[in-house]
Amino acid sequence: MNDNLKDIQIIERILNGDKSAYRDLVHRHKDFAFTVAYRILNHREEAEEAAQDAFLQAFGALKEFNQTAKFTTWFYRIVFNAALGAKRRQKPTESITEIHTLPYAVMDAPQNLHKKERVKNIQRALTQLSPDDVTMITLFYLQEQSLEEIAEITEISVETIKVKLHRARKRLAETLRKQLGEEVKNLY
Repeated sequence: MNDNLKDIQIIERILNGDKSAYRDLVHRHKDFAFTVAYRILNHREEAEEAAQDAFLQAFGALKEFNQTAKFTTWFYRIVFNAALGAKRRQKPTESITEIHTLPYAVMDAPQNLHKKERVKNIQRALTQLSPDDVTMITLFYLQEQSLEEIAEITEISVETIKVKLHRARKRLAETLRKQLGEEVKNLY
């Protein structure tokens, strides 16, 4: 059984009054909801709150969900909007750039960069990109959403998604070049 059918079955249980089904739906999607919100907000507590708000909004609107559509696309659009709303309400704090450009150690030989360090460097670079860039990269590469699904989530045309994704990749590469210099070649 595919994931969307599992989601539809859980939604039917919820709509039929099975309160424990809410827990099942949250469990299936909580990690991704948090990841999307965190990539936009760059703050753990605010991301948790945005993800929780998204679940509440989704549960309130489940009766309107078109069960012939893909639940994850519908739900992640809610998460995306909740995180963007939280981002607009964020109070300015220390500059993310100042926090994430603190000196850090890089291995002497580029070939010795371990996967964990590569991930850390990419995550550091992502914090310096705009929420829009991070969303495009997260949805396409980390969550493996199709261009059509991203277009539905963001309410942007597929052609515009392609352009935004291309530009986001270029900005990520440039940020990594600035952070790592020659060693960035080993991340590809």
